[in-house]
Amino acid sequence: MSVIGRGQAGKTLRAEEIREIVAGAAAQLAPAGKRVLAIVPDGTRTCPVPLVMREVYAAIGRPAKKFDILVALGTHPPMSEPAIDKLLGVEPARRGQVFPGVSVFNHAWDQPSQLRQVGKLTAEQVSHITGGLFAMDIGVSINKLVFDYDLVLICGPVFPHEVVGFSGGAKYFFPGICGEELLHFFHWLGAVITNPRIIGHKNTPVRATLEAAAKLITVDKFALSMVVSGHDLAGLYFGSVHDSWAAAVELSDKVHITYVDQPYRSVLSQAPQMYDELWVGGKCMYKLEPVVADGGELIIYAPHMKEVSVTHGKYLLEIGYHVRDYYLKQWDRFKHYPWGVLAHSTHVCGVGTFEDGVERTRIRVALATGIPEKICRQINLGYRDPAGIKVDDWRGREADGRLYVPKAGEMLYRLRDSPAWAKP
Repeated sequence: MSVIGRGQAGKTLRAEEIREIVAGAAAQLAPAGKRVLAIVPDGTRTCPVPLVMREVYAAIGRPAKKFDILVALGTHPPMSEPAIDKLLGVEPARRGQVFPGVSVFNHAWDQPSQLRQVGKLTAEQVSHITGGLFAMDIGVSINKLVFDYDLVLICGPVFPHEVVGFSGGAKYFFPGICGEELLHFFHWLGAVITNPRIIGHKNTPVRATLEAAAKLITVDKFALSMVVSGHDLAGLYFGSVHDSWAAAVELSDKVHITYVDQPYRSVLSQAPQMYDELWVGGKCMYKLEPVVADGGELIIYAPHMKEVSVTHGKYLLEIGYHVRDYYLKQWDRFKHYPWGVLAHSTHVCGVGTFEDGVERTRIRVALATGIPEKICRQINLGYRDPAGIKVDDWRGREADGRLYVPKAGEMLYRLRDSPAWAKP
């Protein structure tokens, strides 16, 4: 199957171009008489889901024997009915009119009854993929709902990503709709390699892990991969899960990475409202870590953010946020915690060392959020009173070593001449 689609940096697709691409997808899928499951992102991604899903429903959902939607939550909390309405761009109580006969499901990663084991990655495979970093069998399970359908269509955006390199593609299966074992493994694999050496790189050991696991899913699977620019689409590509994703990555690399010549000693990284907990708001660190100067400070500015993590907060309040080697050199103490939680911890803390019992971070990370100072100290992060933050102290101050990013978390900032700790 060849990839259908188009895109260009600096331009946005017109409605008729989007409709034409979706129509081409429908022609190849031939949905008449088939059961189709669309997998979409949750509310933590900037993506014109309403626009795309209306076109998908018109061209694919209507002629299909059955058409439903599964929200790829990963480990995020389930979406409420009003939140789902907002995601799909429908007025309350009108979803059935806009998408008649369509059921919308939340994924539940922590409910074994909703999962099916599809196989395993062997220790030999894992050792080969990870270059010997790990050698262990890993069970692969996904939401069993997919097996009630003839084909699965991923509809989601591609951005630089801290764990995988670029999001999208097979990532909508893992962690989007998978179980715990693989989920925790590949997040920790990414953390061991470190965020700066993964993010914004197309081919990574983590991506190879997900691609290998995706081969175990026997249902026919395809993707509509989006490249988002603002609230519009710079590109849209349909094809096999891998090929659609690969085409979108080539454009995302041009659209979503900002190169700078010098690092900044102080960065104010403002979280959008869709990041309502640090578990997702950590992206404000991941995407900017590469351009913070050694010894500098990154401030996550989000007065609306009140939670560390609804799902994983109990663990993070126990272990806090630390550099990778803090865990690796005390592995017997921490190996029983969920590895995905350890990974998140190191990603927010950033690169650093742990020698002779002393932890040294390359940069300082502070929260200017609704999370109380006492909790910030408890989890080993700095604190800034959000009421005392004056954005103008950072806005337009690049020449003074200060950077303000008003909607952080999706654009990756990278030095043109990356230091050794940021090179793959």
